[in-house]
Amino acid sequence: MKHFPESEFIINQDGSVFHLHLLPEQLADKIILVGDPGRVNLVASFFDSRDFEVSSREFHTIGGTYKGKRLMCISHGIGTDNIDIVVNELDALANIDFKTRYEKPEFRQLTLVRIGTSGGLQPHVPIGTPVIARKSIGFDGVLNFYAGRNEVCDLDFERAFCDFVKWNPLWAAPYVIDSDAELVERIGCDDMVRGVTISANGFYGPQGRELRIPLADKDLNKKIEAFKYGGHVVTNYEMESSALAGLSKLMGHKAMTVCSIIANRVAKHANPNYKTAIGDLIVTVLDRI
Repeated sequence: MKHFPESEFIINQDGSVFHLHLLPEQLADKIILVGDPGRVNLVASFFDSRDFEVSSREFHTIGGTYKGKRLMCISHGIGTDNIDIVVNELDALANIDFKTRYEKPEFRQLTLVRIGTSGGLQPHVPIGTPVIARKSIGFDGVLNFYAGRNEVCDLDFERAFCDFVKWNPLWAAPYVIDSDAELVERIGCDDMVRGVTISANGFYGPQGRELRIPLADKDLNKKIEAFKYGGHVVTNYEMESSALAGLSKLMGHKAMTVCSIIANRVAKHANPNYKTAIGDLIVTVLDRI
């Protein structure tokens, strides 16, 4: 079995994993992920019981039970760089023996569902719509640093997308990854839109927002909105789904992202009072996970 030296896998003095500060015995198999540390309290407000709470930097975790299910909610902050930390450390809690530093002989699979907010890019995803990232297009490049990337990605989709939008070679090579199909059907049922979600590596320029600095490609969003491939169109922007789906698939976990649309980039409308829709979406995910 693979051994993990101290320099590669850091364990805190209290026996917890480096960034998340969680102990192996605290890990639940069903995990809700949110970006905002404050939203963890909102998710946990629906729990029947709370067993523990841990906070470290932007990583806030509450574990408990909901309708007989043991689960936990953890915040990951903003961006796929944080997702790289969270997914790797959750997998370590599940599949590395912290005492011996060896990989465990039996694999433990986790179910990870991210609940987020997003900006819609199509008329059929108006404000308030829950959209599942059935496919994610990663602008971030995180998955490109891992072996096996080509085996889990949709390479034909990637090539078609890059050709259509005339992808700038100075940007990170995009990757296209599917969420876990069974989880998408279980969480989405028949009342959520299945979409193609872009995970951008920034909120402003990488999502086509121009403030004082001009954009390298001012028409990129228009090209993205017009792109079609195999019956798919790009439905929305956010910043984490690609790395979550990609890393989880490489590790053997089940993962997906569902976002409530709080702005429509085409109509240029936004709803800052979106907390009711998020609360309803949280309850739905808790019921179905």
